[in-house]
Amino acid sequence: MKIKHLMVVAGLLALLSAGCSQQPSGPATAGKKRIGVTLLTREHQFYRDLEEGLQTAAKERGYELIIQSGDFDLARQQSQIENFITQKVDAIIVCAADSKGVGPALALANAANIPVFTADIKAQGGKIVSHVASNNVQGGRLAAEYIAKLLKDTGEVGIIGQPEVQSTIDREAGFREEIGKHPNLKIAASVNGKGRRDDALKAAEDLLQGNPNLKAIFAINDDSALGALSAAEARGRKDLIIVGYDATPEAVKAIKAGGAFKADVAQLPKEMGAKTIAVINDLFNGQTPGAEIAIPVKLVDASNAP
Repeated sequence: MKIKHLMVVAGLLALLSAGCSQQPSGPATAGKKRIGVTLLTREHQFYRDLEEGLQTAAKERGYELIIQSGDFDLARQQSQIENFITQKVDAIIVCAADSKGVGPALALANAANIPVFTADIKAQGGKIVSHVASNNVQGGRLAAEYIAKLLKDTGEVGIIGQPEVQSTIDREAGFREEIGKHPNLKIAASVNGKGRRDDALKAAEDLLQGNPNLKAIFAINDDSALGALSAAEARGRKDLIIVGYDATPEAVKAIKAGGAFKADVAQLPKEMGAKTIAVINDLFNGQTPGAEIAIPVKLVDASNAP
């Protein structure tokens, strides 16, 4: 009886083993590709539009996006990237909160063989497959050309910058390069508005107080420009020329109103998001995307504002 019982058990185990080891006749399905995204913020209209472009393009290709916001916080963004690595996503998109500081987190993704892409803000450190962004140096030049024309090549100008991130560094570099071509234009000072309206308002107040002859301000994004506008209005500086960057609806409305906010460098964030998904799709399909993908910009003032 014992021998018969053992034979029955052995037979059942063999059947179970055979069932577990069976493989489907065709290739295994990989499932939906998952892409981790860490934005700089959701506070700005620009990044909400960028997110919309990402979502639309990903949906068209059947990709799942896991979208987080770094909220200008490097430590938070590093944690988000580490979570994406733990989740074993198929790719990561980063809009860096700190271009240099995010490098070690990107290196961890590289070590896990997860391809990394950057959008809008370039990161330093780690291997990046492709960087998709506006031509920010060109945008800075356009802003400087516009200010030089209105000031007739003479006067003091200021900059409200954001030295933590590469895209705004590039905008300021393009602006400085073009201003340098006009000997009678002087950059009086560059202050850090941190890309936020409240901080830019305080920075603009300091800029205007310390430089009473200031004729114009270039702000590296629209929140900075709108903060500068509030500071100018509080001081009754209707003569001040402010040029921003992004052309968000609120900024365009201010430009049309005819006050100190004169012009904006317009970006195409939805197109930027769509292009970022497109280059990731190329990689998934065995192609080699370009290392730098430039999205064009244009100047918007009251004459051509939408």
